[in-house]
Amino acid sequence: MQVVWQTGKPYYEQAKSRTASFKDRVKVFDFIKEMDKAYAAADVVISRAGALAIAELCIVAKPVIFVPFPFAAEDHQTSNALALVEHNAAMMVKNSDAKTDLVAKLKKLLKDKAMQELMHNNLQALAIKDADERIAKTVLEISGKKL
Repeated sequence: MQVVWQTGKPYYEQAKSRTASFKDRVKVFDFIKEMDKAYAAADVVISRAGALAIAELCIVAKPVIFVPFPFAAEDHQTSNALALVEHNAAMMVKNSDAKTDLVAKLKKLLKDKAMQELMHNNLQALAIKDADERIAKTVLEISGKKL
């Protein structure tokens, strides 16, 4: 197994230090500019559950375990994740349980090809692939212009 880990700038040095002995198997980045390539390389994704991550993961339809950021406004990331969990399109681990439960849940998912396929199919069904066109149409309608 290889891990590609986007840490964010504040945690980058600490993550590099903690994973130094695994440098062949753990690739640490503060930011990944080409997420499409990271998603393409992934079999399974572990992610926070912000709106952009949710949208991207539905489009790429990669099996995902969400670890919602509990301090986001009104804990909206948990609501976001649960919307997919309830459709068997994702799994979730609470941030407070990540140290004890995340690795076990990841190992289980990696071995369960049927669950990965179910999540893939359900994510595809939830994906909004024409969001850009919908937004443009709405903007034009509001502005009184026609397509």
